[in-house]
Amino acid sequence: MKHFITGILLYLLQFNLSAQIQSSELGIEAFGGGSQLGGTVGGELKYAVKLPNNLIIGPSLRLHRSWSNYLNVNSQFNMYGGGAFAHLRYQDKIFAGVEFQMLHSPFNFITFQSGQKKWAPTLFVGGGFYLKLAPKINLNLALFYDVINADNSPFRSSYNFKIKNEFGQVVRILPIIYRITLFIPLSK
Repeated sequence: MKHFITGILLYLLQFNLSAQIQSSELGIEAFGGGSQLGGTVGGELKYAVKLPNNLIIGPSLRLHRSWSNYLNVNSQFNMYGGGAFAHLRYQDKIFAGVEFQMLHSPFNFITFQSGQKKWAPTLFVGGGFYLKLAPKINLNLALFYDVINADNSPFRSSYNFKIKNEFGQVVRILPIIYRITLFIPLSK
């Protein structure tokens, strides 16, 4: 994981040397999800640089705190990781984006037991609205689809889009999440 984050930072440093950075922003996102069996709360920090043609790129860092009460056995643990993202804004009103993260997740949300796979990759593709609320506060409202949908992804408990059969039984849960991210401009 250290090599992955170091690689991303070196890659962004290369952009500092070769691309014209127009501005930078700090993104803050809160996350929460839960059920009768447990839940997760956490957040993400993003450092974004704006390049020509409204391309926004940068690294991200995520931390989650999870708990479970499955079969009356209480457990708590942390999930953490980092990644990179790229958003393309159109007229500073809407955006499309790709976000990749590798998250250390000791839990398997399908069997509610410790899993062998400790790292969970996520690859979200989606888009949404980019709103300027004030001169120093911007907001992303988005829907993202997890292309990888790993068994031990910490987002699995938050997928809310369900497909039901004619009897009302859930037959499939789509790996779609919503994201609300606050962006604070750091430089112009």
